[in-house]
Amino acid sequence: MKSRIEIKRICAWCGKEFIAYKTTTNCCSHKCGNALYKKRKRDAAIIANNNLTKKIVTEKPIEKIKDKPFLTITETAIYLGVTRPTIYGYLKRGDLKATRIGTKFLLSKDDINNMFNHPADFKLPPKEKQAITEFYTTAEIIEKFNVSESWIFVMARKNKIPKTFNRGKTYWSKKHVDAYFSSKAPDADITEWYSVQEVQDKFQMSLNAIYSFVYKNAIPKKKVGITVYYSKKHFDIAKGIRQAEEPKYYTVQEAMEKFKITRDQLYHYTKYHQIPKIKKGKYTLISKPELDNLFEDPIIE
Repeated sequence: MKSRIEIKRICAWCGKEFIAYKTTTNCCSHKCGNALYKKRKRDAAIIANNNLTKKIVTEKPIEKIKDKPFLTITETAIYLGVTRPTIYGYLKRGDLKATRIGTKFLLSKDDINNMFNHPADFKLPPKEKQAITEFYTTAEIIEKFNVSESWIFVMARKNKIPKTFNRGKTYWSKKHVDAYFSSKAPDADITEWYSVQEVQDKFQMSLNAIYSFVYKNAIPKKKVGITVYYSKKHFDIAKGIRQAEEPKYYTVQEAMEKFKITRDQLYHYTKYHQIPKIKKGKYTLISKPELDNLFEDPIIE
């Protein structure tokens, strides 16, 4: 039931005069109300961020620890400007030493400072460009990979495939072309596939529903001629009619999210500690047991 109260008010957003039927109404329309709400949320977020920045500047975490002779793992990370996993890496390699007192690991600031008294020589290996000696002609790519000529030029431009011209012909770097198609090749472990028609018949899905489902669940696919196939195993798991296997590998994104590290840090750890990794299509997979073991809390006796 509409209220009989009529109150003349000024819209808090657009400034126009309007008739309100409740004393709590501030805006003349739903549009103005939404705009005002978003502005208030933005203002609140800005204030919260400014307060956080002010708190950090005022407190200055480094000031709290500069006079401490012993530091915790977190304080050491702040002191050196790195992450906690990096400190654990230093401990495991023996670059730093820690003493366990109760549930805390403490590091001597003198040991940390002494680490920089004997720096190793830092040299970047010179990069040598390897000459490209093997090439495909455009016709050879069309014949081998069953693609069109116009598609080759689009793909090469997007992926920066080296090319050269000789006597009116375009030659493409064989190494780069093979690497591109190898990255697009389906996983060799996948042996069972659904065609689009089979998916439609089995799950009663429209084409749009299939495309959306495949995209959301990252289901592997392959193309043979003009026919697209989807991994039967992954489709069944996503549909809940098959049990997913325990993963033995992390993707790069999964490892970054779990251990709170950057991509560069992850690649550094895998290279330095020689953690096995494999390439499957366009994805790099990193051994789960070895990576879990690397980031376990150190046990110092």
